[in-house]
Amino acid sequence: MRIICDFDGTVTRQDTTDWVLEHLAEPPWRQLQDEWLAGRIGGAECMRGQIALIAGSQAELDAVLDRVELDPGFPAFVAWAEARGARLSIASDGVDYFIARILKRHGLEHVPVTTNRLAGTPGARRLEHPAKSEDCISGSGVCKCAVAAGPANTGPLVYVGDGRSDFCVSDRADVLFAKGALADYAADRGRPYHPYNTFHDVRRALASLAEDRAAMLGEAASV
Repeated sequence: MRIICDFDGTVTRQDTTDWVLEHLAEPPWRQLQDEWLAGRIGGAECMRGQIALIAGSQAELDAVLDRVELDPGFPAFVAWAEARGARLSIASDGVDYFIARILKRHGLEHVPVTTNRLAGTPGARRLEHPAKSEDCISGSGVCKCAVAAGPANTGPLVYVGDGRSDFCVSDRADVLFAKGALADYAADRGRPYHPYNTFHDVRRALASLAEDRAAMLGEAASV
């Protein structure tokens, strides 16, 4: 089993990038957000413009990041998945430095992450897209569909997400966990999904599905 998780608003309780922008960026970042939400620019263009507007020193950025809250069930979920040999990773249209600092604070820096790269220096920050796909329908800096379809990603896919950047990839999931805008998107399309509040819910649901599958296999073997 492979499990791919979104980061902002999924692994964390708030959108990390928006949190940083609210505290350190110049006001035009909101105009870029509106342009993206209206579909007039792609996600990658929006993010590049927003990151360039982040002011503050490195210490100020770190202080803001250190106030981001992790989903209370995520550390236990990682341990549960690893104990069962599941391939757990994060795919995020966020920022590598932001994600790495938060995960390290919780001893989870070993979790594989595909995301955008923060470059430059305080006052001249920029965003790079090492995982960008020119075929990405949403124009995101990280094409989550490409991540899910990678050559190493074989077997049933469990996807956990909450927002717009998860819309496209959610259609590829064998088991979908959704909340927020992603849950609305799935419901509008009649797409089956499991609602959740925290990763405690995800872990319990996956454990129950595994038990049901084992019971079905046992019944089949006895026939």
